Amino acid sequence: MIELDDKFQKIVDDIRALRIQGATNIAIEGVKAFSSLAERIDFSSLPDYFEHLKKASIILSTARATEPALRNGLHFILYELEHQASSVSEAKELVSSLSQKYVEMLKDSKRKVISYGAHRIRDNSVIMTHCHSSLSTGIIIEAHRQGKNIEVFLTETRPKWQGRITAKEMVDAEIPTTMVVDSAMRYVINRHNVDIVITGADAITSQGTVINKIGTRLLALAAREMDVPFYTAINLLKYDASTTIGKLSAIEFRPPSEVWEDPPKGLKILNPAFETVSRDLIDGVITEAGIFAPSLVYMIIKENYPFMLLNE
Repeated sequence: MIELDDKFQKIVDDIRALRIQGATNIAIEGVKAFSSLAERIDFSSLPDYFEHLKKASIILSTARATEPALRNGLHFILYELEHQASSVSEAKELVSSLSQKYVEMLKDSKRKVISYGAHRIRDNSVIMTHCHSSLSTGIIIEAHRQGKNIEVFLTETRPKWQGRITAKEMVDAEIPTTMVVDSAMRYVINRHNVDIVITGADAITSQGTVINKIGTRLLALAAREMDVPFYTAINLLKYDASTTIGKLSAIEFRPPSEVWEDPPKGLKILNPAFETVSRDLIDGVITEAGIFAPSLVYMIIKENYPFMLLNE
């Protein structure tokens, strides 16, 4: 076990406690904290320096189970440092620029995802979404900015109410918006002529399965039942490289107290934070490389981000 300074530990704690939310935001704050730590720690031996950084990266990347964008960023920085730096001082000089390069990769991919997704939304569309994703909300807001007449339905997203974040962003953008309880998602698709469903995702696997907030698969099933196209907005830096070699993506379980702070004695509460949506339920993934079938994800990753395939 390594000792972490207060600055680094605070970011780890903030990610774990959901004070930092959203896979992209978590990745950005995480790699910045890692870079800052790499510049602060003092080792004369390069192997000792890398050993400390690798242990710190494990602590940071496991603060939450479903954060491949952060894991990929940490791997990118470590991989480049090990191949470019011949001394601790040289590594310290490089780490900030590598961190910034990855942050720019995230930001650039986000801009492209939003642009591609907004073009997919037609004028006079009724859109449904679930939870909060800066990519899916960005797509909707950009479509509205382009002058398209749209209406949005969204879920509350219990137990942490992330849907309220989306609701505030929609209202602030002056988009006609209606919130419903999570269990009413099928009712909305059935009764309110939803044209398209767009959600974000925290991870995507080599098979094209996506992992997103619990309730997303229910929404995908409801969309399939009513023949409404279901799209996932995700930048490919959220690819879970461990699935390439056969591992299963981890599903995070949150504390029962999030569901009920003072439950009756003896009651068991299960609080899964995420679930999988299989590729057969997804009409397309909206990415920085374009919109394509989820079954193509491995090939696209290999072409665009080969460093991620060295992750495991």
